[in-house]
Amino acid sequence: MKLTARQVDTAKPKEKPYKLADGGGLYLLVNPNGARYWRLKYRIAGKEKLLALGVYPDISLAEARTKRNEARRTLSDGNDPIEEKKAEKAAKAFAVSNSFESIAIEWLEHKRPNWSKGYAEDILEYLKKDIFPYIGKRAVTEIKPAEMLAVLRKMEQRGVLDKLKKTRQACRQIFTYAVITGRAEFNPVTDLASALKAPKQKHFPHLLADQMNEFLIALAGYSGSEVTQSAT
Repeated sequence: MKLTARQVDTAKPKEKPYKLADGGGLYLLVNPNGARYWRLKYRIAGKEKLLALGVYPDISLAEARTKRNEARRTLSDGNDPIEEKKAEKAAKAFAVSNSFESIAIEWLEHKRPNWSKGYAEDILEYLKKDIFPYIGKRAVTEIKPAEMLAVLRKMEQRGVLDKLKKTRQACRQIFTYAVITGRAEFNPVTDLASALKAPKQKHFPHLLADQMNEFLIALAGYSGSEVTQSAT
């Protein structure tokens, strides 16, 4: 006989743990301390196994049934729900440790000793403002050039081209670091410079080679103020 939501909610603890069965291997385990846990009992390859489905009331009766049905479908496909759950957990842990943000922070700490405090803080601020909100939680193996271009173009549209250049260079180095440390196969930022606007170059006064002799003669004969002479 299937459980009702009221039965689950009003299940009282006893001296020893006991079970309230719902069918299909699903049951509610009620412990003496009042804690209630959803469990699924099943068999695979001739062995009986027990899958934890969560804690009541965090997981409702309806949610527990959904989890049971999903596990049953996994079994019907010839797979073990426990092993699949382990694989999913490992994949999530891998994604977190290989997210762009986690690798960027690791790279930044690696580079920090060679940078001024101000420069390191600037780079981190650029990443936090313009990169992490869009791809920070993504695994570096999933990020493609077109996606990086779209993210960087948001800065381009704001006209902050100097910051854009520094941010793009930082992203390129972060992906290179990911490749070198075995967490990515390629760098999606390598060829993006040609697709983005560059900051305007500053042209400073200069002399051509054939003007140097005339300049030095004029400099030697200069009779300006002592301050100006000292500066030259």
